[in-house]
Amino acid sequence: MGIEIEADGRALRYSRRERALAQMEAHDLDLLVLGRQANVRYISGAPQLWVVGTRPFGPICEFVRATGEIHLNSTWDEGIPEEIPHENLYGFAWNPMTLVGILQNIKGADTFRRVGTDALTPTFAKLLPMAFPQAELVDGEQAMRAARRVKTPEEISALRSALLVAEAGLARGVAELVPGTTEQILAGAVLEAEAAGGVSTPATQDAAWVTSKDHPWRRATGDGRVRDGDLVALSAGVLADGYVAEVARTVYVGEPTDAVRALYRRRDDLWDRLVDSCRPGKPTSALLDAYQQAGEALPVMPVAHGLGLGFDPPVVSPNLRATAEADILEEGMVLAVTSYVWEQGVGAVFTRDAVLVADDGPRVLTSANAQRSAIDG
Repeated sequence: MGIEIEADGRALRYSRRERALAQMEAHDLDLLVLGRQANVRYISGAPQLWVVGTRPFGPICEFVRATGEIHLNSTWDEGIPEEIPHENLYGFAWNPMTLVGILQNIKGADTFRRVGTDALTPTFAKLLPMAFPQAELVDGEQAMRAARRVKTPEEISALRSALLVAEAGLARGVAELVPGTTEQILAGAVLEAEAAGGVSTPATQDAAWVTSKDHPWRRATGDGRVRDGDLVALSAGVLADGYVAEVARTVYVGEPTDAVRALYRRRDDLWDRLVDSCRPGKPTSALLDAYQQAGEALPVMPVAHGLGLGFDPPVVSPNLRATAEADILEEGMVLAVTSYVWEQGVGAVFTRDAVLVADDGPRVLTSANAQRSAIDG
């Protein structure tokens, strides 16, 4: 997980490509030219170099609809699936015309009618027509998003494995939570446990913070030290075998008061409404409505977002209400769902879990141990 050297499992690779091919058919794409890391991993099944930040577009992976042939940018064979032959690998080139020559050698390059890309820079907007002279360049990201938003059974299994690592990190943070410790020590404990679980690429490094008693959407100001009476949020996220997993809990330090217990009951009521909203056929705006029905203020952060190879659609946010009303949940989607309640003078209770939208009802993918209330740590 930390340093991946093996290709994704065969069943996982082929199940993803079947979804991608169906979307290429639906969008009438002869070829996909992909540069985004998650899309490249989705199609190729080969581990990608993980880096912080964004990268400019470049043709890293090409997927031919008619033959299922894959061409991949790689300077070595290790970790490359057996169905991608050595002759379909090509190294990095500083001269973009070298890449044009490589693309021209793809069988059918001179006859493709529609070529989709997941991003495009002005330079490659000029160069790709040289490689595909008969083709119209179109947005291929829409096809990839449609493929990725619904998870195959093999992907759900991969997400469960990633969640186990994140949950172990969370449990370690909870175990270290005592008065006098600091947010930095807690974050270190979470990340250390994730690394011990085999993942050295956390999805987030802001793993612990004392919630504010004075402002609903801020962390407490001060020296970051934990004291009796604090509500401390712990958030664990990992990028394991390409898949993002997230889980979060809030723990009260000390003997819980009636006000604290009431706040957790509000969280529980909101959470039940949020989970019940995760059903096929419902608009994603139902998750926003759950906050309003529970009488809770909508948070400034998204209340849900898709999980997968990176962050998948949808993003359900109060700022994207119109989009959420038009976006319909489908069976097989996996959402990171956020429940957030706050009380003046008490603090916030924040939890996040992965929820599978299933035909027989929502399924929380987090294990039973991580689902406990955590009022008493």
